[in-house]
Formats: sequence, C-alpha cells, structure tokens
Amino acid sequence: MLKQHLQFKLSQKLSPQQIQLMKLIQLPTQAFEQRLKQELEENPALESGKEEGELQQDEFEDIYDNETDSENISADDINIDEYLSDDEIPDYRTQINNYSSDDEEKNLPYAAGISFTQYLISQLNTVYLNDEEWAIAEFLVGSVDEGGYIRRPLSDIMDDLAFTQNIYTDENTIERILHIVQDLDPAGVAARSLEECLIIQLKRKDATPSTRLALELLEKSFEQFTKKHYQKLLQKHNVSEEELKDAIAEIERLNPKPGGSYSGNTRMVEHVVPDFSIRITEGELELSLNGRNAPELHVSREYNNMLEGYKNAKEKSKSQKDTVIFIKQKLDAAKWFIDAVRQRQQTLYVTMNAIMQYQKEYFLTGDERKLRPMILKDIADTIQMDVSTVSRVANSKYVDTPYGTKLIKEYFSESMKNEQGEDVSTKEIKKILETVIGEETKRKPLTDDKLAAILKEKGYPIARRTVAKYREQLGIPVARLRKEI
Repeated sequence: MLKQHLQFKLSQKLSPQQIQLMKLIQLPTQAFEQRLKQELEENPALESGKEEGELQQDEFEDIYDNETDSENISADDINIDEYLSDDEIPDYRTQINNYSSDDEEKNLPYAAGISFTQYLISQLNTVYLNDEEWAIAEFLVGSVDEGGYIRRPLSDIMDDLAFTQNIYTDENTIERILHIVQDLDPAGVAARSLEECLIIQLKRKDATPSTRLALELLEKSFEQFTKKHYQKLLQKHNVSEEELKDAIAEIERLNPKPGGSYSGNTRMVEHVVPDFSIRITEGELELSLNGRNAPELHVSREYNNMLEGYKNAKEKSKSQKDTVIFIKQKLDAAKWFIDAVRQRQQTLYVTMNAIMQYQKEYFLTGDERKLRPMILKDIADTIQMDVSTVSRVANSKYVDTPYGTKLIKEYFSESMKNEQGEDVSTKEIKKILETVIGEETKRKPLTDDKLAAILKEKGYPIARRTVAKYREQLGIPVARLRKEI
C-alpha cells in the first residue's frame, strides 16, 4: 500500500519546493510530459530512461570505504558523499506496480489548424474587391466573435474604420460588404443576430415546402417561434401540424453558432489523455495510473564522476570549487525533481484510489444513481491530505472507466436527505429528474411544480425552486420551451 507523507496545512507558509510540487500535482498527463521535457532540457544533471552501465553496489561501497575526511567548500557546506550515496545515485526509478501500459498512446494526435479569422480571410481572396472594399471586409472579418457573430452596430464599425483605418464610408456601404462576408463559409457567419444567422443558412438550402415555411417563420414570426407558441403559428401561417413540424425540423438542423467548431477562435481539437484507468476483473476494481506519469529518471553518471574526480584530487583550485558548487546546485535540483515526481505519482494514485473505493458501487455498475454524496473533505480525511491537494487532482484529471472517460470532479456532489433521512447524492436526484423529463409527454411537458411532486412521490422531498436549479444545471429549459407539436 502506498503511503503518503505530504500534509500541507493552509495555516502554514509553503516553501518554494512545496509550491512547485503542488503545481506538478495539478498537471494532467500531457502537461506533465511537457514539464518533464522542460526540466530535462534545463538541467543536464537529470536524465531519463534506464542508465546504461550503472555503477554496481560494491563500487559505491568502495567510495564510502575510501573516504577519510570530506572537505567543505565555501559556506555551502557541500558534503560530496551526500551526492555519492549508494541509495540515491544509481537510479531514481519511480516505477511501481500500478501503472498501465500506454505505449500505444505515446503519439496521440493533436489536430491544429489555421485560425478562424485566417480561414475567412483566405476565402475573401477569391472575391473581387477594390482596395477600400477589401479593407472594410477584412475589418468585418476581424470583428467576428468566437460564435461566428458580429455583435457591434454598423455605426460603431463605421467610426472605427475612420479612426483606425482612415477609411471614411457610410453604413450602407458597410452593409453591402457585410453581405459579401456573410456569403463565406460556414453558413451563417458574420450574422448580427440568431435570427439573421438562421435565415442566412436557410437561404442556402434548396427551396422545398418545408424550407420555405421555415424561412417564413423566421422572417415573420421569430418571437412566437422561439417561445413555441405553436397554436398561434398554425393560425397565423394557415398550415397543418405536420407542415409546421417539418418546418421546425428544418430549423432545428441549422447551426446557431457557426463559429462554435473553432474553439478559442482556432480550429483545434485536443484529445483527452486519461490520467487513470479503472477496470473490473473478476468482480473487483483495478486502478492504474497512466504509465506516462511514471518516467524513469536518474542523476547523470557524468555529474557523479565529476564529483568523484574532485574528491580524489590532491589539490583543489578555486575554479574546481566553483565547478563543484555549480554541480551541487544541479544535483540538488535533479534530486528534488525526481523526488517530486515520485511524490506526485503517489499523491495521484492514493487520491484516485480513495475516490474509487468511496464510489465502489458506482464503478462496479455504472449506475449514476449509486453515486454517493462526496465532497473534497471526505477524500482528504480518508487519505489525510489537505483539501487543496485533493482539489488539484480532481479538477484537472480524467479517468477511463468501463462507462467512458470522465473528469474526476464530476464524481463529487453535495448531499440531501430523502424521506428515510438518509443522505443521497444530488447527482442521483439530477439523474432521476433527467429521466422523468426524458419520459414526459412532449405535447404537455411537466412544470417544475409537477416535477417536484413526482420527485416527492419517489422519496425525494425537494422544493420547486430546487427542482428549477437542478434543471438549469442540467441545461434543460422550462416546460414551455420543451413543448413539441
């Protein structure tokens, strides 16, 4: 069983080393690999992989046996034997038996591309524009936000063109150029409102009865459509329920955020690398830490030899002493980093293991209703660490389970009492609420009052306002907006 000796109290002032360790703990697998690479590049005394031709145990014993009186250097009190100790130099291997084999994940794809703005500009190159029109179009493209919209009034853009570009134009000209920009892909880009965004997309579709009616709904009854006043729409447009249903289906297939696929305004897809893996073997849970978190590290043999050479020298010059001081600093940093990596591994493993055991019923079944109420303090008390340490593990790490890969913090939830006075997880209540709404009659969705009554019947006496809060947290709209024809 791994033991963890790191306990940091909020009342204590953390040392720089402890702060660095906390930062290491917070890093997920990919970010940790980058940090490791940086450290290896910056510190020549630190090396990765298995050390070839390692010194044998008896060689180190000889160093001890031959030592008579280690010399102190300067005010740093450097004891060379501290760096030639047999329990530290040969290898700082940090492997234990709880790492998964992740060789196949060594080169996970990270898809990156041109920015959204560059993508739009590249399309403008195919459009014939004079110099002034091009400058206006480029400025408009630069005004497109991450969702694909231009939120600023044309009057403001006109003023900015005058002040920043020395282009004096009018709103009509800007709007004419705007329509050119709106012809770019993805469809709906550079719209000034959701209504305009959807209309632009519909106008690019083939004209059919359903697309024509959909366009009419957006242009003439947008507010009634968004509020799902279906009876008013049926009467106003004099259509059947089936026709209205087909038109609404056309609208629902449109993209309300044409820039949404360009996360962070950049076409980029980051593949999540699970930090842990949980598997079920013969009815028992098995936890493993991604092997990429357990690098083989050791102190450079060359640096050890330098120290040994200094120690055996009969005369020690000032330059040699300065060199040894430099070596000492690098070895200190290497030894600390190796130890910090080892402590990071132990912290990650014991924390996730405690979470896995706490939620054992869930991990064995995948039934979210079996998730126990669990807060950071529950795990911190179990493993005798600070809450902030547990938070650093939970907030940024993913675990691969038989039921999918999930962010660890998703397993934490507050509790409330059921009718029997037992603590139940709010996640359990949300799951039941989601199920009830999923099974409701969409022609007559359940109000929050009715949902509260149903939950009470199921043994969860919660107020209507709490139901509303949970519903909103689940991203489920109010009953009126869930209504279908």
